[in-house]
Formats: sequence, structure tokens, C-alpha cells
Amino acid sequence: MPTASTEPSRRRRHGKQLEAELLAAAWEELVEAGYGRLTMDSVARRARTSEPVLYRRWANKDELVLAAIERHRDANPVAVPDTGSLRGDLIAYLTAMSEARATFFAVAVAAAFSGLLAETGLTPAQVRERVMSVEALPSSRDIYRRARDRGELDLGRIPAAVLSMPFELVRHDLIMDLRPLKRSRIRAIVDELFLPLVGLDGR
Repeated sequence: MPTASTEPSRRRRHGKQLEAELLAAAWEELVEAGYGRLTMDSVARRARTSEPVLYRRWANKDELVLAAIERHRDANPVAVPDTGSLRGDLIAYLTAMSEARATFFAVAVAAAFSGLLAETGLTPAQVRERVMSVEALPSSRDIYRRARDRGELDLGRIPAAVLSMPFELVRHDLIMDLRPLKRSRIRAIVDELFLPLVGLDGR
């Protein structure tokens, strides 16, 4: 019979490290098993821990799933490019966002329509804003600030709704199609819709 000295020691996890590993396990379980088959027990087993450890942090499966979705989104940001032009930055960023977020949106939408909405009592709009929000604010601040500094944009005269429009349209298409946007669609959003609205010529 193994003694305490011969048994492999289990790495003790605490605090933020433990929580990050629990949420990563919940995300993996959500991707592989889906919302309907995910349980607190299945997540605990994947994370090599016990259900009480999960229940000390999240009251139920729904809170855990929402936290796992949010954590995965925040832990995998889309890099903001610097191409030297507003058009180039927008096309590069929206393309990267579309490719990086397609699987994420597919998993989140599947969870929403597999019971997450009904169980949490959240409306579709609330779920969209909570777990499917894109990185529009920080990303657009960097992109638009550089465009202003280059003299391409006068941010003081452009409504916030116009500035957020390219990001919102990409999010809409991702939610509807659950696959990356075609490059032609991204170019159309930038060249045919956004740039003319802010007084620049689209190509």
C-alpha cells in the first residue's frame, strides 16, 4: 500500500489560479459536451477537483457557464493592428476578430438556445451584451485615436453610434451565421458603409 511519501503529490491550487483553471475546464466541457450535458460534476472531474469547490464560487451551473464564457473571451483578446491607415486598421482588426470569435460565438449561441436563457432569466439582449460583446470600446479607441492623430478623423463631430457600427455589424453577422465573415463583406462594411459616413472615400 502506497504511503504518503510515495504517493504523487497533488499540486495545490489556490485563489485566482484555481478559479482560472476551473473556468478553463468549464469552457472545455461546454465546447465538447454542450450546455445540455454539462454538469457541475462533469466540470469538477475535468478540473480534477470536487463539486463543493465549484459551489463555493458559483451557485449553480448557469453562473459557472456564464463566468466561463466571459473568462474565455477576456483571456483571448484580439490584437489591435497598426497598419498606418484607418481603413487598413479596421479591415485588419475586423478580419482578425471575425476569425478569432467565430467558434466562441457558436458555442455561446448554442448555450443560449440550449437552456441558458431560460435558466438564467436573461433576455437575448442581456446575454448578447454580457457574453457576446466584442472588444469594440478599447479597440476602437486605439484605432480611432491613431486615425485622429494622423488627421484622418475629427472625432468630435462623429456620433458614437457611427464609430461603433463596424464592430456591431461584424458581431451581428457572427451571431447570425456562426462562421467567419467573408473578406468581401468586411471590406463592404468599411468601404461602402463606414468610411462614407465619416466623410472619407471608401475604395
